[in-house]
Order: sequence, then C-alpha cells, then structure tokens
Amino acid sequence: MTEFLQLDLAPMLAATLACLVCGLVGNLLLLTRQSLLGDAISHSVLPGIVMGFWVSGSRAAAPLVAGAMLAAVAAALLIALVRRLTRLEPGAAMGVVFSGFFALGIVLIEVSGAHAVDLDVDCVLYGQLEALIWPAARGPGALLDAAALAEFPAEVTTLAVVLALTLLLLVLLWKELRLAAFDPDFAHAIGFAPRRLSLLVLVLVSVACVAAFWAVGSILVIAALVAPAAIARLLTNGYAAQFRLSAVAAVAMGAGGYWLAALAPGALGLGHGLNAAGMIAVLAGVLLAFAWLFGPFGRRGAARRATVAGHPAAAT
Repeated sequence: MTEFLQLDLAPMLAATLACLVCGLVGNLLLLTRQSLLGDAISHSVLPGIVMGFWVSGSRAAAPLVAGAMLAAVAAALLIALVRRLTRLEPGAAMGVVFSGFFALGIVLIEVSGAHAVDLDVDCVLYGQLEALIWPAARGPGALLDAAALAEFPAEVTTLAVVLALTLLLLVLLWKELRLAAFDPDFAHAIGFAPRRLSLLVLVLVSVACVAAFWAVGSILVIAALVAPAAIARLLTNGYAAQFRLSAVAAVAMGAGGYWLAALAPGALGLGHGLNAAGMIAVLAGVLLAFAWLFGPFGRRGAARRATVAGHPAAAT
C-alpha cells in the first residue's frame, strides 16, 4: 500500500483527471465541428507557456496559464486572418498556424533556458507522469495527514481544480452550450451571442491544455481532447449521454492506460518499461476502433441503416 501511494497514486490520478478534463471539453469542440481547433490550441499554447516562464522566472501556475491563454487567443486570431487573406479552408489554416506556433515554442525552450527546469522536448511531447511521486506517503494515514497532503504533486491538484471549474461551467451554461452547438442561427434570432460563448470555450480549452500539459504532454492532450468525445459520438446520439459516455471513456483511457504501462512489461517479460502517456494514447485508439466497429453509430450501425434503407419493407 505504501509503495502504491508513493509511486502510483499521483500519476494515476493525473492521467485520469487529464483525460477527464480534456474529454469533457472535447465534446464542445466535436459538437461544433472544431475538433482540429483542440489540436491547434494544444500546440499553440507551448510558446505562451515558455514565455510565461521566461517573464516570471518560475513554473508558477498563474503566469504560465496567462501566457498559454494569450497564445491560444493569438493563434485563433491568426487562423482567422490567414483564412481571410488566403481563402484557405479552416483545416489548412489551422495546420499552418499551430505548426508554426509549436516550432516557435521548441525554439523558445532552448533560447529561454526552460529545458533546465524540466520544460524540455521530452516533457513537451510525453509529459512527466512517471516523475509524479509522493514520497511523504508513509502509509494509508497519509491520506488524512495535512503535512503529507501538502507535499502531494501540485499537477494533480491543478487538474482537480480545472475539472471542478469545467463541471461548474457545463452545469451553469448547459442550455446555452447546447443551443450554440446545434442551432446558432436561432441563438442569434433570440438575441444570444454564440461568439462570446465560443471565446469562453476557447479559454476553457486553453486552461485544460495547460493543466494537462505538465503531466501528460502534448501528444496525450490531443488524444484526450478528441478520442473520448469521438468514442461517445459513435455510441450515442443524445446530448447528455454524449458527455456521460465521454467521461467513462476518458476514465478508462487514463486509468486503464496507466495500469497497462505499469503491468504489461512484467506480464510480457519485457526488459524495459513502457511510457504511460504512450500507452494511454494506444488504449484510446483501441477503444475508438471498438466503438467504430460495434457502436450503433459506427460501421455496423451504418451498415444496418443502409440495409433498412434498401429494403423499405424491413423498415416497417
């Protein structure tokens, strides 16, 4: 039990919370057909994070989140400008902008010296789940020990706070988000401004990306933003069910992928370990494949609907 608390509890919680936060926010992007925007933001926040560190001289959360949000807003504005000036389709404009921002972030890491505080390329891509340990845990009593809890990894606490904020906003703006996603024209007609809500979603995605960035890296942030929402979309056509199923898929990805990385090397007799973030991404792909193969709105469901459409008598 002590070994679990010291070595596994914090990274498992970080992986699960990161997938859950990004998975819930990812629904807002998928339902408005902006999933690629999550990819763009997760890459675009990197120069903002590095600039926040460079200006503040520390890894304190406030300047890093502020820098990330500024970078995300700048990327969104630049995407709109590129589309207007070049008439590129949205996906191409996003690809141009976020690849440029990500490259700028990598350069800034070296120029600013951020690599000296664990903000290096490996951290950016794969995160640092394995480094989230809790040495102060000397047994189950540490869960109730204020002194031990004070030394619990801050990344997990940050993710928990962001998850609470995300859930609060979803509850408070449940109807508005649904209206903006499915009928923006009607929203305009009744005097509601979806653009302001879109800006709020942009900020929420940026905060989620930054919170998850330290623990799991940019690769898993992308997977967590897209995969749970896509899995749920293949399993349901309901708005509320979409969020519930995406949350289940996110927890399965985070906790399941972490334990696969921890247990698979021993079970397979491997002489090396497996990266936890990488295994979570692999599990996300497997779950998505199963949802596509067997989900009611996946391949089998499409084949069934095509069969019914081709035989009117069967439909009745």
